[in-house]
Amino acid sequence: MRNWLSRLARSPKGLQWFLNLYGPYLGAGVRVDYLAEDFRELKVSMGLHWYNRNYVGTHFGGSLYSMVDPFYMLMVMNVLGKDYIVWDKSAEIDFQRPGKGRVHASFKLTDAMIETIREHTAGGDKYLPTWEVSINDDRGERVAKVKKTLYIRRKSANQEASE
Repeated sequence: MRNWLSRLARSPKGLQWFLNLYGPYLGAGVRVDYLAEDFRELKVSMGLHWYNRNYVGTHFGGSLYSMVDPFYMLMVMNVLGKDYIVWDKSAEIDFQRPGKGRVHASFKLTDAMIETIREHTAGGDKYLPTWEVSINDDRGERVAKVKKTLYIRRKSANQEASE
């Protein structure tokens, strides 16, 4: 079953389908609304429900963070391919206003971002880019700002041969 799931998750539609049925996202009400064919753009949203509200009736902060957690990592992994190691390294979230109703976040990998990664990792060095993601409500007002730092390194010939 693992091979079937791995093959499914390599296609944009398959990965989107899997993420929308993934237990933690399903349980939090997170939905991947769009994933580009080249994995360079993704849009996600989350409605406000009884099961993801906090004590004061707004979006639970953990749910707000989880809705943006893995996406830059997944996108970069799929764009760069098997020659690279890509991990989430750290994150920081700044809550700016209460989240009410549906909230949205968008991710985009530009040619410049990918080229910068390749330049910094060409010699086998690690690269730690930090990118910002805004979580906005339906009116376009920012609910939270998240900074995601990735760990990216080009695999050595020895690592590639062992996989």
